[in-house]
Amino acid sequence: MAYFPDVPKIPYEGPKSKNQLAFKHYDPEQKVEGKKLKDLMRYTVCYWHTFRGTGSDPFGSATLQRPWDDGTNSVKNAVKRVDAAFEFIEKLGCPFYAFHDRDVAPEGDTLAETNKNLDAVVKALKAAQERTGIKLLWGTANMFSHPRFMHGAATTCNADVFACAAAQVKKALEVTLELGGANYVFWGGREGYHNLFNTDMKRELDHLAKFM
Repeated sequence: MAYFPDVPKIPYEGPKSKNQLAFKHYDPEQKVEGKKLKDLMRYTVCYWHTFRGTGSDPFGSATLQRPWDDGTNSVKNAVKRVDAAFEFIEKLGCPFYAFHDRDVAPEGDTLAETNKNLDAVVKALKAAQERTGIKLLWGTANMFSHPRFMHGAATTCNADVFACAAAQVKKALEVTLELGGANYVFWGGREGYHNLFNTDMKRELDHLAKFM
């Protein structure tokens, strides 16, 4: 199934082009210092910003509509999203994509269910990579969206949250490796403190060191 049937692969047409769906300044085959731009500038589509962001902000609700997304937090919907994403990335001509674990697969009621969901979607991602030649630049773990991370993940004061975060990073590292990721990002979205009155910074740093 084609999700963008009316959109062709985006070409390079040069700065004089009037085509709104064409690159005017980025020519992937242009050489700079003996290397092609596509090898020097590893353009990447970030899964979260492109396919999971809703367009909402502190002043308004979601504004982005995606016809292929049925709005459910199911594995079936996540796999469908993979197909749409890779069609988009392939037509854009980007050689890489990147993701948080929760961008691509839904969280379950338990760690085992969550990992099972991720494994199912990773299977679809791997097949899409092999089909298109698009590669994973980096993977990471979303340890900020869930309320459990209100006091951080690696720096949290809660031992259960610390253990959960460690298990989540372990799994994210494993799937990034399975997908041939070139890098892994330790994304500290909620680490740190709000002010000096509600934290013990030495303790937080000790927790972070133990986590790493």
